[in-house]
Amino acid sequence: MSKTEEFSRPGEDVSPVAEVKSAVAGFMNDFKGFRADITQRLQQQEEKLTMYERKSLAPQRPQLSAANEAEAPHQKAFNAYLRSGDDDGLRGLELEGKSLNTAVAGEGGYLVDPQTSETIKSTLSSTASVRAIANVVGVEATSYDVLVDHTDVGHGWATEADPTAETGTPVIDRITIPLHELSALPKASQRLLDDSAFDIEGWLAGRIADKFARAEAAAFVGGDGVDKPKGFLTHTSVDNDVWTWGNLGYVPTGVDGDIGGPDPIIDLVYALGAEYRANATFVMNSKTAGVVRKLKDADGRFLWSDGLAAGEPARLMGYPVLIAEDMPDVATDATPIAFGDFGAGYTVAERPDLRVLRDPFSAKPHVLFYATKRVGGDVSDFAAIKLLKFGTS
Repeated sequence: MSKTEEFSRPGEDVSPVAEVKSAVAGFMNDFKGFRADITQRLQQQEEKLTMYERKSLAPQRPQLSAANEAEAPHQKAFNAYLRSGDDDGLRGLELEGKSLNTAVAGEGGYLVDPQTSETIKSTLSSTASVRAIANVVGVEATSYDVLVDHTDVGHGWATEADPTAETGTPVIDRITIPLHELSALPKASQRLLDDSAFDIEGWLAGRIADKFARAEAAAFVGGDGVDKPKGFLTHTSVDNDVWTWGNLGYVPTGVDGDIGGPDPIIDLVYALGAEYRANATFVMNSKTAGVVRKLKDADGRFLWSDGLAAGEPARLMGYPVLIAEDMPDVATDATPIAFGDFGAGYTVAERPDLRVLRDPFSAKPHVLFYATKRVGGDVSDFAAIKLLKFGTS
């Protein structure tokens, strides 16, 4: 039997070309099936690997970060120092070069670990203090200078033929904000520190932040500038009609010790320059807020509106209200309400480092933790803040 007869069937084309086409078609079908099988197996393997990574590899990924690798030894060493006074780990970190200026015992303590430092900064930023709306800058020096240009940039109109006239020279004023040392002295018993379940770093961060927040809030409002920031209410205030640089302008209510109605609030808003109103905020304490929120306009609508969502500030005439308990109460000739762009009007300058010194001797059987940081504050733009004075003039 010939090859043609061997592979042929009755009624079929038995030419060599047809045989090749049939063989190629069969091979392609088999190859497609093989490829689909391989693709399916690869997908299954990838899914298994992905599940394995989620369970086993994902928790270990943060350790691949250089920042976290450096932070973990610092945090462990700092924890040991707080609990037992063992500072070998902190000194070792400095010798190994894993942390810049970790050991600063000669300067009054050791730098807190980055995680604790960020916790304290976050708490300070979220507290009801002028810091929350002020311009906050980090500096490495002992003071911070603010340059204020009192005039517009020189300009003028010119034609093609006429000579160009000289423009005026800008007047620059320098405001220097010195940094002062702010300290807190929380204490804990040694027995509590020996308890491994006690979160020493969380406890310390909370106590330090609470002390710092209270001290800062009071200083940013009424600090005298002696070994502490200078509060904006410490500066001389004058009637806004005769306001000059270096003073804060005020608007009188026209009634001794009383607001007298909604009109003074409206006058206060428009006493502030239009360039500042877009970012302006009211600042007052809770007692004053209780008085102001009762005010209504001529149509009987309240000037005050509460925040629509949790965490949103209340608003007065559409502007946010910061409740700062260190603002003065309503009284004759007092200035219990401030309104302005504090991002432009008040600057808080601080060093980024925060140090802790462990003292197990001064208050036995307790251990004291002397925490210090350097911070300063002062008015940086006297035109950006206006006050409401509860008086006739």
